[in-house]
Amino acid sequence: MLIVISFLATFGLLVSAGLLLFYRDTVMDRLQAIVEPRGDSSSLFGRLLQRRPTSLESIVKPFQNVLPRSVAEASIVQKRLIRAGYRDASAINIFYGAKVLVPISLSVFATVTGAYQMSPFFVYTVAAGLGFMVPDFWLGNRIKSRQLKVRLGLPEALDLMVICTEAGLGMDQAMSRVSEELKLSQPEIHDELVLVGLEQKAGRPRDEALKNLADRTDIDSVRALTTTLIQSDTFGTSVAKTLRVYSDTLRTQRRQQAEEIAAKTTVKLVFPLVLFIFPSIFVVALGPSAITMMEGFGRMFQ
Repeated sequence: MLIVISFLATFGLLVSAGLLLFYRDTVMDRLQAIVEPRGDSSSLFGRLLQRRPTSLESIVKPFQNVLPRSVAEASIVQKRLIRAGYRDASAINIFYGAKVLVPISLSVFATVTGAYQMSPFFVYTVAAGLGFMVPDFWLGNRIKSRQLKVRLGLPEALDLMVICTEAGLGMDQAMSRVSEELKLSQPEIHDELVLVGLEQKAGRPRDEALKNLADRTDIDSVRALTTTLIQSDTFGTSVAKTLRVYSDTLRTQRRQQAEEIAAKTTVKLVFPLVLFIFPSIFVVALGPSAITMMEGFGRMFQ
């Protein structure tokens, strides 16, 4: 048991150290942008175009080409990384390098701690399989976390867009203004709206930029919103009225989801009742009777 606890603790330290190295450059860039603003060179567009090797990339660089990768598989992984918020060109290389480096690290740790002595084949197989799947699990967790943040911040963005459109701004100007207002409170939505604006400035049609927004986030509410905006732009209906109706619909859906979760609580309480509370009640209610019966039967058979 002590070996398993030490194994998990060391693995958590390794993952924490990797995350610290991965985010250090991003934090330094944000601090530098606040202390010394530099105009367009520090904007999101400049950060997307400029590629700077990170400390983590230099660590995993020797391992990134060990695993074979097809074009279709790399494209799927790239989409998942984009949905998680990692748009840098080096992200996919770091991902594939981690799928090799993590199993090696776990195997080395099992060797150093002596855990392999219990069953070498089993321990090394588990270390290799778990290490190979950990980057996928971590990336999936990051995608779900980012999607949750976008989903929770979407009503706020819609309310601001309604205010901007009713004040006389067009859809493009409203998105630009909303992205500026949400830069600190909702950075995920800020990044997505900025990318929509950059795609339109690069010459891409508005409907195509909105479809790309839905593909990047992969959220049903965002996909429905982009479809509604495209239809409103196509048929010439009021954008402000469309956004207001959709915002009310979205809030109604969130309230219904909360009510659904609350209704499921009674069913979910059955399992802790059966496993923890009922046995305690049985012990308290039937314990004295059982002891008395055992003593009576003991006297009978003496």
